[in-house]
Amino acid sequence: MPDLAEAPRNWHLLDPAEGVPGISLLRAERELLAGRQPQRTVLVAVIDNGVDTAHAALRGRLWMNPDETPGNNRDDDGNGLADDVRGWNYIGGPDGRNVHQDTYEVTRLARMCDTPAGRDSLPERYKNDCPEIQQTLQRKRSEAQQVMGQVRQIDALYSQILPILRRAHGGDSLTPADVQRITSANDTVRQARELFLRLASAGITPADVEEAKKAYASQLDYGYNKSFNPRPIVGDNYPDPSVRLYGNADVTGPDAGHGTHVAGIIAAERDGGGTGIIPSARIMALRVVPDGDERDKDIANAIRYAVDQGAQIINMSFGKAFSPYKELVDDAVRYADSRGVLMVHGAGNDGYDLATKKSFPTATYLSGGRAANWLTVGATSWKNRDSLVASFSNYGRNQVDVFAPGVDIYSTYLDGGYKAESGTSMASPVVAGVAALIMSYHPTLTATDVRQIILDSSVKRADQMVLRPGPEGGSARFGDLSATGGIVNAYEALRLAAQRARTSP
Repeated sequence: MPDLAEAPRNWHLLDPAEGVPGISLLRAERELLAGRQPQRTVLVAVIDNGVDTAHAALRGRLWMNPDETPGNNRDDDGNGLADDVRGWNYIGGPDGRNVHQDTYEVTRLARMCDTPAGRDSLPERYKNDCPEIQQTLQRKRSEAQQVMGQVRQIDALYSQILPILRRAHGGDSLTPADVQRITSANDTVRQARELFLRLASAGITPADVEEAKKAYASQLDYGYNKSFNPRPIVGDNYPDPSVRLYGNADVTGPDAGHGTHVAGIIAAERDGGGTGIIPSARIMALRVVPDGDERDKDIANAIRYAVDQGAQIINMSFGKAFSPYKELVDDAVRYADSRGVLMVHGAGNDGYDLATKKSFPTATYLSGGRAANWLTVGATSWKNRDSLVASFSNYGRNQVDVFAPGVDIYSTYLDGGYKAESGTSMASPVVAGVAALIMSYHPTLTATDVRQIILDSSVKRADQMVLRPGPEGGSARFGDLSATGGIVNAYEALRLAAQRARTSP
């Protein structure tokens, strides 16, 4: 079947028979769920950079702590956190301020490597890696500076040609189609038109350039800057794992676009443009991800909070290359695993084989073994044939469990809006949403059952040849990129869940 010219807005919910490798959710609703009601409300914890609690498509989908009275500045439920009504913000301070930007983990490690005392406090497994860590930081910063220079050149070019094209077009708004229609005998206009269309054909828009400027400026000013440290805002003793009661109740924070998008994929209302998989679910918001790398202690505490407050599923759409306090995260993952909570994690967006490079957190423990109730998810696109796998997705025959739609996923965004975004960050909540759907209609199934159903029911395309993600390029069997060689499918998962729910003791 030939690829469509562009992705339908709800492509990830469609059936493969409709021309895109979606999850067959709308088919499942028509053929399997019509006239039925969920048997329970499933609580999904979204550990992310915040959730816009005012978004109209999410307001009715947010978890409300039943034992906490909003706005009284008291710890009504006795968990040590006052007013944790919608969840908790582990990167906020008691005075209401929030961490927005933070450093990357490699920057923090490099800073520790700078002094004898810092080197002594490094985890044992990193003590001999200081030269490599410092080199990695230097290389990453140099790469960011180089890209920033290129972005500024393109930005300068746009600043020259856009006024020319706007005058020729007669309006401020310019699309490639608008520019294509511009005709002029003036050489300056023709050259501006040609440059604009050349950039557009390469997928470089003025909005992309503006976004890239902000992103790389943040990397240089904050992410790869060893002298930057926002942690005093939080006020905890960060290296002390016993300090767990810190943060504030602001689960939105200064920039909740990513977490809002993730939450909407799981549970947003369909009216007004939402594409939520299971609007009957409830979202618990846990803010731990800044503009920079999340910190291990915050991740561990957020996982424990989610478990203690009754979440059945935890979605984690974040990752990083170093995890100096992985033992803390491992302990929290073991805790969640022992309580029967399903954890879903995006594989990462570096185009890496996870057999050779890590993206933390991981299902495997430092001490050996792995979490039973864990799914690592790669991203697929809306295209078929060799472009099935997202070009950015991490992969791994034994590290990635299953793939799911993660390119041009339309969902809730800031200021009550909607936006299409791409990443394994989008693929992970697709799987979390399907898991919540199964649990809501088949409440006797355990997290272990649901995990296995998702794997067994995935649509297998193992022998299909696809473009290998990342810098290596070339072709690969889709089946060599994950354990299942499959794409998650809600229709097949619900059918299999119904069979196993009938036969389970």
